[in-house]
Amino acid sequence: MELILKYFPDLTDTQRSQFEQLKDLYEHWNAQINVISRKDMDEFYERHVLHSLGIAKVMLFTPGSNVLDIGTGGGFPGIPLAILFPEVQFHLVDSIGKKIKVVKEVAEALGLKNVRATHARAEEIKEQFDFIVSRAVTAMPAFLPWTKGKFLSENKNPLPNGILYLKGGDLKEELSPVKQAYTIYSLQTIFPGEFFETKAVVHVTMRS
Repeated sequence: MELILKYFPDLTDTQRSQFEQLKDLYEHWNAQINVISRKDMDEFYERHVLHSLGIAKVMLFTPGSNVLDIGTGGGFPGIPLAILFPEVQFHLVDSIGKKIKVVKEVAEALGLKNVRATHARAEEIKEQFDFIVSRAVTAMPAFLPWTKGKFLSENKNPLPNGILYLKGGDLKEELSPVKQAYTIYSLQTIFPGEFFETKAVVHVTMRS
């Protein structure tokens, strides 16, 4: 929890309490439905919460924005971002029903009014959003078709509407087929430490 406060010192009392509750909630649900590896639970705040919040260091969402989290798993990056941006609406989607059950239970326990969770494949979501976020569910060229037709045309945020993707490894080769404009933001420059050495947020500009 100290890690979160180090990089996000201006949290409200409500946000601080919600972040503090996260680990106990995930330990409780993880014992019943395995959504996080046990090894990662030991480094929960760094590898899941702070990693998810890397998106917030690249993009401060404007209040009233709508964000879709594709392949959210147990709720990452959507749940930490929803805590940090209470005036932004988040729709968390995963094709595995038991993971969405965890997301719903965690969101309810935290009192998050800005989170919806749906058991569905990305292609089944027909709404439009300002941004789509995700955490390394697949290689970017395979991910892009899932987002087709899901972007609003009007920009109201500091960055153009599009994808904010948490990814690690050698991105140059992976992104070489991508025709859309994109920018890579290294997380190592924001969060020093071994875990973040190869981690990045990729912003891909998408048209409606």
